[in-house]
Amino acid sequence: MQDLEFGEIDRVLQRAFDEDLPASDVTTVACVSADAEARARIVAKAPLTLAGQAIAARAFAMLDASVRYEVVVADGTTVEPKTVVATLEGPARAILVAERTALNFMQRLSGTATLVRRFADAAAGKCRVVDTRKTTPGLRALQRYAVRCGGGHNHRNDLSSGVLIKENHIRAAGGIAAAIGRARDRAPHGLRIECEVLNLEEAQTAVDAGADVIMLDNMDDDACREAVARYKGSVILEASGNITLARVSTLADIGIDVISVGAFTHSAPAADLSLLFEFA
Repeated sequence: MQDLEFGEIDRVLQRAFDEDLPASDVTTVACVSADAEARARIVAKAPLTLAGQAIAARAFAMLDASVRYEVVVADGTTVEPKTVVATLEGPARAILVAERTALNFMQRLSGTATLVRRFADAAAGKCRVVDTRKTTPGLRALQRYAVRCGGGHNHRNDLSSGVLIKENHIRAAGGIAAAIGRARDRAPHGLRIECEVLNLEEAQTAVDAGADVIMLDNMDDDACREAVARYKGSVILEASGNITLARVSTLADIGIDVISVGAFTHSAPAADLSLLFEFA
């Protein structure tokens, strides 16, 4: 999996297997002979953009290194229903035991990639669509990877990778100018300073205080259009909050630089994939 370490994948998978396999798979042991070999295929059951091939392959390999996993369709590819995206051969028991864990990851990552692809297509290359830190705890690296598979980009990875001043920081600091001033004085010099604003008056205050990025939070199209007219080119303009697919092309045409969408990682529906056996 591009940009992900196998050690990180293994840690995530081990937690999943600890949850699903505290002892043995009693159904598989009872129903399937220890020496049974099988072929299987993973099939898309709905239109989707694929993500998670490597973590699925690794799930089977962790249970039995003799399982042979062949990627038929690469991550980032959009496929139609009935498309075979991967094939497997090996011990039937190992494939059955790992099936649900492998598909759980692939379905959820593909669900994110599929949703992101719709937004990225609507933006038509005129602006970036990005994720947020509203990720499932422990799965951020995987979900951010899925965002990239869908044609999106990543916002700051963690609290140490960027300054993002939000409403409660502003309240605690005593105002937008005070918060930006403190960040300018104390944050590492290489980090951009982003500030969330709720209206054009706050946007002007943030620009005057020296913010590098202005997050237009829950501002309507007219307000975003005016912000572009005033500040385009002097700061990066990010639209966030109440971002629907229907709005994306409008915001892109207006001239917004970045559109951030929490739904990519907190509420994308899982894609529909299944694993089907063909015994040798």
